[in-house]
Amino acid sequence: MIVALDWVAASSIATAAATLVLALATFAAVRSANRAARVAERSLLASLRPLLAPSRLDDPPQKVGFSDDRWFRVPGSQAIAEAADGAVYFAIAVRNVGTGIAVLHGWYLHTEDLMGVRAHASIDDFRRLTRDLYVAPGELGFWQGAIRDSSDALFGVARDAIADRRRIGVEVLYGDHELGQRSITLFLLNPRDDGSWLTSVARQWNVDRADPR
Repeated sequence: MIVALDWVAASSIATAAATLVLALATFAAVRSANRAARVAERSLLASLRPLLAPSRLDDPPQKVGFSDDRWFRVPGSQAIAEAADGAVYFAIAVRNVGTGIAVLHGWYLHTEDLMGVRAHASIDDFRRLTRDLYVAPGELGFWQGAIRDSSDALFGVARDAIADRRRIGVEVLYGDHELGQRSITLFLLNPRDDGSWLTSVARQWNVDRADPR
């Protein structure tokens, strides 16, 4: 018995099979391209990401000036915490150990229970710097902050912490030069017997990315 071949049906089946194969190949190519794009994006962001740390003890001092023409010399790996009539001054010598330019945005002060700090302060509670500070990758720089309003609740608290020589914490908010990839570093100002303040880092947080911890 001779079975007649329906060439129209066979052609349709072949076309459908070829279309399916093409669709699967396209899906695989798009998926691979998306994965490659994500990897390239992460690599680009990593190349722009700053990371602040204390400067080293043998680093040259940083000259830090405030708007009221008050100047300080901050040695390597140290900080300034000084209360004067009508103002409280802070400054930290830092080094950018990341690969991108750091743009410093704001800060939050801790004066008590630093060992209990597990999460960073609310971004809304950070004090905005009066000017952006920049630290190039691999280079030295500084953070500075001042409290000049005597009615500010933090004014008296900060003066007392300095006078009592208590450990002080400063959360510094910063990001890359595109004002993204924001991070927070918690610096500790540790009082020394000679009257200086030695700097260390307690914690590091991501703001715009998921924190893996």
